[in-house]
Amino acid sequence: MDKFVGKKLDGRYEIQEIIGVGGMAVVYKAYDCIDDRIVAIKILKDEYLTNEEFRRRFKNESKAIAVLSHPNIVKVYDVSLGDRLQYIVMEYIDGITLKEYIEQQRDIRWKEAVHFAQQILRALQHAHDKGIVHRDIKPQNIMLLRDGTIKVTDFGIARFSRVENRTALGEKAIGSVHYIAPEQARNQVTDEKADIYSLGVMMYEMLTGTLPFDADSAVSIAIMQMQSEPQRPRELNDTIPEGLEEIIMRAMQKDPEKRYQSAAEMLKDIEEFKRNPSIHFEYKYFIDDAPTKYVDAIKRVKDKGSKDEDDNEKSGNTIPVLAGVAAAFVVFAIGFVLFLFWLNSNKVPSIVMPNLVGMTVQEVREQYPKLRIVEESPEYNMDYPEGVIFEMNPSFKPNFQIKENATFHVKVSLGKRKLKVPDVYGLDKVTATNILKNEYLVVKEILAYDAETPVDCVIKTVPEKDQEIFEGQEIQIYVSLGPALEPTKVPLLVGLNLESAKRKLEESGLTLGDIIEINDASPAGTVKECIPAEGTELNKGDKVDLKVSNGNPPAGPNVTISFDLPKVYSPVTLTVYFRGKLVKSERIDIPADRGTYEYTFEGTGSNNAVRVKLNGKDYAITTIDFTTGTWDPIQYYDIDLDPGSGSSSSTSSEEPSSSTSSEETSSSEEDE
Repeated sequence: MDKFVGKKLDGRYEIQEIIGVGGMAVVYKAYDCIDDRIVAIKILKDEYLTNEEFRRRFKNESKAIAVLSHPNIVKVYDVSLGDRLQYIVMEYIDGITLKEYIEQQRDIRWKEAVHFAQQILRALQHAHDKGIVHRDIKPQNIMLLRDGTIKVTDFGIARFSRVENRTALGEKAIGSVHYIAPEQARNQVTDEKADIYSLGVMMYEMLTGTLPFDADSAVSIAIMQMQSEPQRPRELNDTIPEGLEEIIMRAMQKDPEKRYQSAAEMLKDIEEFKRNPSIHFEYKYFIDDAPTKYVDAIKRVKDKGSKDEDDNEKSGNTIPVLAGVAAAFVVFAIGFVLFLFWLNSNKVPSIVMPNLVGMTVQEVREQYPKLRIVEESPEYNMDYPEGVIFEMNPSFKPNFQIKENATFHVKVSLGKRKLKVPDVYGLDKVTATNILKNEYLVVKEILAYDAETPVDCVIKTVPEKDQEIFEGQEIQIYVSLGPALEPTKVPLLVGLNLESAKRKLEESGLTLGDIIEINDASPAGTVKECIPAEGTELNKGDKVDLKVSNGNPPAGPNVTISFDLPKVYSPVTLTVYFRGKLVKSERIDIPADRGTYEYTFEGTGSNNAVRVKLNGKDYAITTIDFTTGTWDPIQYYDIDLDPGSGSSSSTSSEEPSSSTSSEETSSSEEDE
């Protein structure tokens, strides 16, 4: 059995079961006793605890990841970084992984895949804006809820984009070779574009039901990621629209500079595709940029065929010679111009690239007056206030040198989008919730009785339909419980036995809820209290909990007794017997300056015998009366302590008989 299941971590988290096992951690389902909720706890495996470098990164990055707050990212509630145990407490998601869903469906409809990709991109953009690169985007790390909501998990091995990130194939904890970007496979620096590549691979898998690269070993797959081109998705599934294929293939470009430069840029193309599924982006792949410009011209020359062939033969050697001279001149001229441009560009001072995201255009122009800022069409953005830059191109690279007159294309936020509350009145709550969440509203469900609205359907919303609301704002949906039940009152039940109380509840139209036994001297089964209290108005069919007597008198107060110890220098075995039973045994050192030993007793009634022994010899006896919380004067015995005698291993759980203690023992047995 797993060593954590059934245990409580830090006195708070009760581990219930294993729900996942990864390369570096085990994920458990647990109950949070303080916040009264179910959570997921990812515990670092023992073999990583001895790796000081990994421990340092885990400590720094786990705390930073906890600041992520986005509806498509699993929340992190708590982080523990002890020497013997390191774990992250996260939101518990009741769903399946996207990998499991892909395996169930084989291939996913493109509309559904686009819906998933949009949510993942929003989560990535939020993380990238915080300077965090996930580095392990794969369907195993994507949770899918029943309503179609996506939750990105496993930010526990993410890295800050401002720190140089390298990924070695030998590192089990970092990335999955089927989804890593080529630069990760080469152990080069990775940034946000590595996540874009991984998402492209994942979309490829969703739409085709197969991975773009697969082989018998991780090294072989990594080499394919670096060198091989995948089969086009439409060759495997011809129902995929061409525009969507273009988006996937751009995300999967080997060269990071040819990919989407940000999640927001890719999201923009996907949204354009959703508006017009027949769109063509005309991206070119698998050929160099320069030859691409001449593909059509070369084709036209070839198409002329034999018509021009005879003319070329007749022209002799004159034309090729002139063409060669002309080509040489053009090459020289271009080289000269580029050389002059290089000389001129090197005269412009360099600066460290600033992060323009989070600034206004006015602030940028004041702080960096020589930068050329090109504003693109502003867009609504949930995470940035109106007037603030939320995307820059080229994207921000820490410590990267640029010319002080460099050009940046920026997108400025219009703030949160305003919309009218959709009319979901009368719809079932699942459909209504999906509609509202698709508008990026936070849905809170409130149950209410309503005679005109079917059960589980929406009565109304607050704010009401057609009122204006901002995306990201909370909206309350009132869900019908059906017609209100007939009211009734809790009858007089205290003093009745359990069977009589149950009959009386049934006569009032109420049902018996939980039965809670309490210590009370009344006959067992006597009702001592009802919850809610008598006279409370309820609906017929509601439950009433009862507190009933178990026939035992309530326990008195706990009693703590302090025993004097002999003034000797000696290690001894101290044992405490209560009512003839062993309750404490420990090895202690008694220096001359240690005067007392305390023990707290719990029990009921009077005449409870207590006996203390040192090295198996009677040392002190007394009796406790729990009804008054007092005890008799302690009687001590003079004993000769032999340090070599007595040990905890030989102590019996039952007190041995003794001629000097027969009276106390018999009184204890009577009490029991």
